[in-house]
Amino acid sequence: MARKLTAAEVRRVCDPDSLGFDSTQGLIPAETILGQDRALKALRFGLGIQDSGFNLYAAGLPGTGKMTAIATFLEKEAEGKEVPPDWCYVHNFQDPYRPVALRLKPGTGAKFQKDMKKLIESAQAEIRKAFGSEQYAKRRDAIAHEINEKKEQLYHQLNQQAHERGFAIQMSPMGVMLVPLLHGKPATEDAMLSLTPAERQGMTESREAVQEQITEAMAQVRGWDAEIAQEIEKLDREVVRYVLDGRVQELTKKYRDAGVTRYLKDIQEDIVASTGLFRSNQEPDPNNPFARTALAQALRRYEVNVLVDNSLLKGAPVVVENNPTFNNLVGRLEKEAYFGAVSSDFTMIRPGSLHRANGGYLVLRIDDVLRNVLSWDSLKRSLREEKVVIEDLAERFGFLSVKSIQPEPVPLDVKVILIGENFLYHTLFELDREFHELFKVKADFDSRMDRDETRLKEYAAALCTVCGKEGLRHLDKGAVARIVEYSSRLAEDQDKLSTWFAEIADVVREANYWAGTNGQELVRAEDITTAIQEKEYRSNLIQERIEEMIKRGTIKIETGEPVAGQVNGLSVLMVGDLYFGRPNRITASIGAGREGIVDIEREARLGGPIHTKGVLILSGLLTERYANNTPLSLSARLVFEQSYEEIEGDSASSAEFYALLSALAGIPINQCIAVTGSVNQKGEIQAVGGVNQKIEGFHDICKSRGLTGREGVVIPESNVHNLMLREDVVEAIQNGQFSVYSVATVDEGIECLTGIRPGARMEDGKFEEGSINRRVHDRLELLAKGVKEYSKEDNGKRRRTGTKLREILKFLWG
Repeated sequence: MARKLTAAEVRRVCDPDSLGFDSTQGLIPAETILGQDRALKALRFGLGIQDSGFNLYAAGLPGTGKMTAIATFLEKEAEGKEVPPDWCYVHNFQDPYRPVALRLKPGTGAKFQKDMKKLIESAQAEIRKAFGSEQYAKRRDAIAHEINEKKEQLYHQLNQQAHERGFAIQMSPMGVMLVPLLHGKPATEDAMLSLTPAERQGMTESREAVQEQITEAMAQVRGWDAEIAQEIEKLDREVVRYVLDGRVQELTKKYRDAGVTRYLKDIQEDIVASTGLFRSNQEPDPNNPFARTALAQALRRYEVNVLVDNSLLKGAPVVVENNPTFNNLVGRLEKEAYFGAVSSDFTMIRPGSLHRANGGYLVLRIDDVLRNVLSWDSLKRSLREEKVVIEDLAERFGFLSVKSIQPEPVPLDVKVILIGENFLYHTLFELDREFHELFKVKADFDSRMDRDETRLKEYAAALCTVCGKEGLRHLDKGAVARIVEYSSRLAEDQDKLSTWFAEIADVVREANYWAGTNGQELVRAEDITTAIQEKEYRSNLIQERIEEMIKRGTIKIETGEPVAGQVNGLSVLMVGDLYFGRPNRITASIGAGREGIVDIEREARLGGPIHTKGVLILSGLLTERYANNTPLSLSARLVFEQSYEEIEGDSASSAEFYALLSALAGIPINQCIAVTGSVNQKGEIQAVGGVNQKIEGFHDICKSRGLTGREGVVIPESNVHNLMLREDVVEAIQNGQFSVYSVATVDEGIECLTGIRPGARMEDGKFEEGSINRRVHDRLELLAKGVKEYSKEDNGKRRRTGTKLREILKFLWG
């Protein structure tokens, strides 16, 4: 027999005094993930194991606080870890297109950058000073003086030899010139023309001899000039090394790193080889941008690009990347236009979140990663190869063909935590072979938690956390109790609390607003109720329009006199954030035939597969109960009246069965009572979803027409623990104006709807006389007999027709 539920059974009230709650109590511990013991254990395991493949996937529904909880947990976990090293990029003096990555002690990257800047600035000043000193000038002059004396002596000997052969040597900008002499004086043109052929021949031979001596002398002079240049260059190198040695050794001792030592040595050698950049005392012309830019470009190779600076960290880094594009993950290569050409160098390398999280933890939303081009592939490659490769996205697609740099990859040691829903985890697990190798630990976040004394206190503390962090008014005991009840409603379980903290926090924020408008210092239970009601009111316009159409009779829903073959089923509509229940008229028509139960929704292609399955189960149930010895011979039609969209789910299968029984037995069903629940082939009523919304939807329709005390809803017994009805519905139940009945079998349900006993099967196989089951059984037998008699008569007609046809054919054929 159906059980009528009490007001205490349809809503589990939270007693404020049982909370032991103080509105100013301390916050919950940061390492606690409220109600997520399973996920917490998985997180600790995944973070504790050092293998590179044990990254984590935090799975759960959106809004359950995964991101906040994980970030808080990781920050606490990171406090006890070592601060990872800094990373810098510097110029590669052997291959400028492959910048070198330097690993420095934590917090020293920026210092090294400043030290290098000071080194170059001081080198410029000291080198200029050294080259401008009197001591340098003397050493340089001493080197040139000896050679210059040799050159003068050589020029003198040459001149004497030329005079002896009748020529004078004359130096000009064009080089050495030979001037012929006659009688010790330069010969004029007329004098040269007056010479005899023999004299001219002799002068030519003398010129060639002198020219040969000059060529040999000039070669010797060039050798001396080269020797001077070599000695001066050697002197310059000694001067530059003298200026740099002390400073370079000081930095080498300060940083004590092989990479830094090698880099400082390379810089020293490059500065020695590029003395001209440092020795000039003239500043570039301020009106000549080309000169200024050229000097800046030349000196840029001595800069240090700090890629990762961990100077402010107190432990391992925790990075939450909210926009995981390709460049935001692995870094980018910026470019600049230089005199019409696009170029890049090591100073334009920018880090990605993998660089910043190196040595710590990186949190990503998997749906954001999958939406961005190449982000997923680059993340997997970085984790697989344990290094971060910075490359240009456009070049990877082949959009650009300009020459670019290829920075040295940075070794990667990071734990990646992906946050997403379960269906994405299963999809990646099935379709991506590398996923399981890289993300071996799954942390499952539950959408519900137990509602016990311990959890209630933690829940209250979590609410205080929200209020404290966001500067909201604190909640009094009544407000916390109301939130607990609302949380159980979201969880659809009297013994559970929802972990959908985003929704709970929004209610607290809205309640804070309403408390402020009332000038209250604390948020009270009334403010929570107002916040919930106002939130529903902002979204329920569609619900109100449907209720208005039912009230006007546009959508026909009977709540008055009993009707045979008709029942009020209950369904749930979801439109965006709106989730509400509404009644549907379900009717059944019965006739003789062999078609069985025909689902009109399915025939019209408006029935989903689960709904179709539920209707097919009804055929099995009818056969199980009433057609053990005789075939099931009926033609029945089931339909959701005034339904113009797809019907899905099996929660109306019990209502459809009641409509069939009513139509077969000819017994009317009480239209004041609506029904929900699915049924199996054994006649057992099974649990369904959205039971609170369904009850409230029918209650609101009945209330608009005036409650008489006869109205109510039949639900599965297994759904009783899911009831957390609105306060106005609970009040109506308490006042006897509305009822909720729980049933475990279809017999209990049909008795509740008709007021007639279902009837048990007796020893002879028949049901009790006058019961609903007896009437159904008799009606089915009557239909079967009718079908059988019709079949006999039809077969007789066919035989007679066949005999006449044979006689006609025999007559025609002779």
